Parts: sequence; C-alpha cells; structure tokens
Amino acid sequence: MLEVHATVTRALDAEMHAEHGLSLSAYELLLFLADADGNRMRMADIADRVLLSRSGLTRLVDRLVALGFVVRNPCADDGRGSYAELTEEGRRTFEAARRTHLAGVRRFFLDRLTDEDRRALGDAWARVMD
Repeated sequence: MLEVHATVTRALDAEMHAEHGLSLSAYELLLFLADADGNRMRMADIADRVLLSRSGLTRLVDRLVALGFVVRNPCADDGRGSYAELTEEGRRTFEAARRTHLAGVRRFFLDRLTDEDRRALGDAWARVMD
C-alpha cells in the first residue's frame, strides 16, 4: 500500500510541478481552502489534516502567500491564532491544478484497475475507515 501510494504521489507531484509550479502538498492545502466555508481555515485546523509538521505547514503557507494564492488573517477571537484564506488568484490556480490532479489520479491509478478492482478496493477502504 505504501509503495503504491509513494509511486502515485511522486508521479502526481512531478506533474503538478511541471504544469502549475505547485507541489502536491501545496495543491492539497489549496483544496482544503477551496472546500472550506468562506475559503478560509484556521492554521491549527489545517495542521490537523495535512501530513506536515507545524513548521512545514507554516513554510508552505508562507510560500503560497508569496505567490499571492493565500493571505493570512489574524483570528479576532484568539490573538495567537490565524486564518489562511484563498485569494482569487489562488482559486484560479487551484481550479487549473484540480483538472490536472484528477486526470493524473485517473491515469496513474484508476485506469489501471478493473471495475471489479475498484469496487473491491472501495469496499476494503470502507471497512478500514469504519
């Protein structure tokens, strides 16, 4: 499972870099923000969802801020906390990258499985997630 994940992730990451100048981690962060209410999330909530250290997340957000894809806003009710918020430029970049990502997942993973394989895998994942 880990070997398949690593292989597919490397292929998707390389494609995302080549076509959009984004790492797969950056795409994932943009995805979370695009799907969040108001296109923003508390940094602490993002940290609970990504596979990065808190310092790694901070560096990633800093890079996305420098690119103009994300802005950081302080939390009104918690002076120590902050929000990451998707900008319009970030949304446009995310939408283009989403098409690349979905096509890559299909090409590098789903197209290599039969309908029966996909059903069995879905059933197995559902049992594991329960």
